[in-house]
Amino acid sequence: MKAALLRETNQPLEIADVKLSNPESREVRIRTVAAGVCHSDLHFQDGSYPYPLPAVLGHESAGVVEAVGSDVSYVKPGDHVITCLSAFCGHCEDCVTGHLSLCQSTELNRAPDREPRMTLDGEPVNQFLNLSSFAENMLIHEHALCKVNPDMPLDRAALIGCGVTTGIGSVIHTAKVEPGSTVCVVGCGGIGLSAINGAAIAGAGRIFAVDMLDNKLELARKFGATDVINAGTTNVVEEIREQTGGEGVHYSFEAIGLKTTTEQCFKMLRRGGTATVIGMIPVGTTIEIHGPEFLMERKIQGSNMGSNRFRVDMPRFVDFYLSGRLHLDDLISRRIKLEDVNEGMEALKTGEVARSVIMFD
Repeated sequence: MKAALLRETNQPLEIADVKLSNPESREVRIRTVAAGVCHSDLHFQDGSYPYPLPAVLGHESAGVVEAVGSDVSYVKPGDHVITCLSAFCGHCEDCVTGHLSLCQSTELNRAPDREPRMTLDGEPVNQFLNLSSFAENMLIHEHALCKVNPDMPLDRAALIGCGVTTGIGSVIHTAKVEPGSTVCVVGCGGIGLSAINGAAIAGAGRIFAVDMLDNKLELARKFGATDVINAGTTNVVEEIREQTGGEGVHYSFEAIGLKTTTEQCFKMLRRGGTATVIGMIPVGTTIEIHGPEFLMERKIQGSNMGSNRFRVDMPRFVDFYLSGRLHLDDLISRRIKLEDVNEGMEALKTGEVARSVIMFD
C-alpha cells in the first residue's frame, strides 16, 4: 500500500510502498477514505514532540472496514468507521473510572515477538498514535475505531476523528461549559473552530473568537462566535475585560499551543473562571502565572482529546452534523491527494487553512 513515511524530523514525508500485515484476533483492517492533515502531525514532523522513526503519520481519519480478526464482534466488513487515536483498553483505572481518553495501555499494540503491523523492505515501521492514517489502509485495534451512520460523508467524518472531538469535547466534557456563560477561544484553526461550535451547542451566551487572520475570524462567526477580536491589532486581555464590563470570561480555551496565548487565557478569566489548554505546547516550555492571579478561584487545566468517550460522542457528533448543528462543511479548506501531503503540511505553517483533507478514493 502507498503511505506517507517520516524517516527524519524536519524532512518531507516520503510516499513509500509499505507492507501491511493481516488482522490478528482483535484487529481491524480499514480502507482509508479520508484523512485530515492536523497540526499535531506537524508537531511530530518538526520534532517538537519526539516519536520513534520511521513512522507513517496521520491520525484523523475515516474509512470502510475490509477485514476483521477472529475475536472482533463490534464491526464487520463494509461498516463505515471513524478512527480515534485515544484507543482504550477498557479495564485499567482510567478506563473503569470513565476517563477513557487517558488510557495509556500498551496491550493494544502488537507484542514485540509478533510480526509488526507495518514493514518496509522487511524492516518494522512504527505506527503513529495507534493509527497511521496517511496510508491507503490501516490495521488497528478494534478499540481505536467507532462505527457510524453510513449516511455520513466520510471526508467530513474524518474530522470528527481528532479536531472536532478535541474541540467540542474540551468544551462539553473537560470544562463543562454552562448555558448562558461567556467563552473565549484563542486560535481559530480546526480545533478552535470546533470549540466555538461546541460552545454554541452547549448554549454559551457570548462566544469570543481570537485570531490574527480576519478570514478565520469571519469563519468563526459561522461556527457560532458572537464577537471576534484580531490579536494583531489589539490587546486581547484588555479587550475581553472591556467587552465583559471589567469582569472577564467564565471559560477560555487555548487552541494554538503557545506560551503567550496560554498566559493570556488565564489572565482573561473572571472570578471562578477556568482556562483550558487544548493546544500542544512544545516540550520544555514553561508557563508563567503570578500567584495573586489564583485568588478568587481561577483555574487552569489541560485537555486530552476533549476528555472523550468516543464511541458515545462520535455518533452524536454525526447526528449533530446531519441535523445541521455541526458545521463541518466549512471546516474543510481543500481536498488533496496523498502525493500532496507535504503541501498540506506546509499549509499548516501559515495558519491560513482550517483543514486539508487527503482523499484516497
